[in-house]
Amino acid sequence: MEILSSLKAERPTLSFEFFPPKNDSGADELLKTVHELGKLDPAFVSVTYGAGGSTRERTREVVQRIIQETSVPTIPHLTCIGHTKAEMTEILNQYSEDQVGTILALRGDPPQNQVNYDHSEDDFTFASDLVSFISQHSSHFEIGVAGFPEGHPATQNRLVEMDYFKKKVDAGADYICTQLFFDTHDFFDYRDRCLLHGIDLPIVAGIMPITTLAGMKRMADLAAGSRFPAKLLRALSEAGDDPAAIRQAGIDYAILQCQELIDQSVAGLHLYTLNKSSATRDIASALHLT
Repeated sequence: MEILSSLKAERPTLSFEFFPPKNDSGADELLKTVHELGKLDPAFVSVTYGAGGSTRERTREVVQRIIQETSVPTIPHLTCIGHTKAEMTEILNQYSEDQVGTILALRGDPPQNQVNYDHSEDDFTFASDLVSFISQHSSHFEIGVAGFPEGHPATQNRLVEMDYFKKKVDAGADYICTQLFFDTHDFFDYRDRCLLHGIDLPIVAGIMPITTLAGMKRMADLAAGSRFPAKLLRALSEAGDDPAAIRQAGIDYAILQCQELIDQSVAGLHLYTLNKSSATRDIASALHLT
């Protein structure tokens, strides 16, 4: 499975992100969602990987089921924290057997119960180490890496940040998928800075539709540094306490974001679904990408 050709096409791609459920019943529900969103003809879907590799087996099981039970191209996320080179070789061999053609290579987060995690003890200290390892392991895999339009949370110096990012790209990356953002100017500026650093890869924009105020607050806590533009906050405020109005305001804002990105020739739109189809389907339908 290769996605680069679709990312280089004139028409922007549409893709979706899921997380692995905790049990089999949740996996069954997820497959129903994938089947539903598969009707939108996505270029691919991706499946996340828990902190410290905590969902390793569950991620692979979900990826296998999507590949076996649907026609939707599927990309597993793979993080390197806590993994040895031997373990990573095993994982890559398994994905090769599963006919996985693309991997999103990430550094990832340490386990939640290890506050003072020592990265220097890992076989892979940075995402660039994992990208290089995958590239050397097999030419079979296309490799995606994460981009940070709002800035990498671990690097305050934006100039140094781009130097680090260039190293990750040069290690063997084929495309970039960004973290979520709410101000399209951040994305356009990030794309321009990539070009200034000699990075000319397809960049897929990560979009998270806000459907509840509680969800936005959780997002603000988890994604420290996320910027919520006044235009978005005003729309949510005007929705008052009406859950349906709040949901629609969030969807309308995501549609606006996506349309601005399409107008400026974005390579692709990657929607964070939270394993639900409704909001994602509404956004895709409004953009006439189906």
